[in-house]
Amino acid sequence: MNEPVPVTRVTDLGTARLLPDLDRAGAWLLTVDGAAQSYLDPADPTHLEFEYTRRLAAVVDAAAPSGEPLRVLHLGGGALTLPRRIAAVRPGSRQRVAEADGLLAGLIAERFPLPDGCGIDVEVTDARAAVSAAPPGGADVVVGDVFGGSRVPAHLTTTGYAAAVARALRPGGVYAANLADAAPFAFLGSQLATFARAFDWLCVIAEPAVLRGRRFGNVVLAASDAPLDVAHLARRAAADAFPARVLHGDALAPLLAGARPVTEDAAVPSPRPPSGAFSVG
Repeated sequence: MNEPVPVTRVTDLGTARLLPDLDRAGAWLLTVDGAAQSYLDPADPTHLEFEYTRRLAAVVDAAAPSGEPLRVLHLGGGALTLPRRIAAVRPGSRQRVAEADGLLAGLIAERFPLPDGCGIDVEVTDARAAVSAAPPGGADVVVGDVFGGSRVPAHLTTTGYAAAVARALRPGGVYAANLADAAPFAFLGSQLATFARAFDWLCVIAEPAVLRGRRFGNVVLAASDAPLDVAHLARRAAADAFPARVLHGDALAPLLAGARPVTEDAAVPSPRPPSGAFSVG
């Protein structure tokens, strides 16, 4: 049997590579400009290799009882790992994916076509444009996982963006975002202050080493106008292969100290990660 061959493709926003995982037959890693972007096992869409993806999935699962269909707007598509997982565990869900890189979306559709009737629709559009145009109250969950290279774009960090997300969600709906930062957490603090303008309840999920300022890493932000099941999130985070902590309420005060909401004219991308933080090869 022939071994799977890596694929390299220049896309609209960079150079994408699909690399077979030699330790898991049939699974693939997607990188863009050398940064790990998605991991996909087409034969098992419930397998989530990246810990931040598992944390996003835990937030999604907290939005509704197990198995209940959801209406989800994904900002950022990549290899469609999380949409495929939601379709598998919540049949009947309706999901829209906004992916800015049309050639990347085409590559994924070519190599890993979605099954008929899965309820996932991919649109080539900017994430901010997609959430701004979304019907008010039409989504149970909005997932933000957009990186330009390895940085969250500036226009997805502002009070205007947070307000657009809040408008797109039904009452009690949930926003889940993948962010990245390191101590002293100026970016994370600004995002908490920004989303506190639009939502009544916030939490963050991250590894203790990141929260203690020992290294740069992913932080999942969850926001809603009603509290989520923190016990559920804490159990999932603690049981992970890379255990994480859940901070909410008063525990967020140190991150919010001195932080200001981000206005459109003051927006900047998330900090550039240290060399090698998210790179592969």
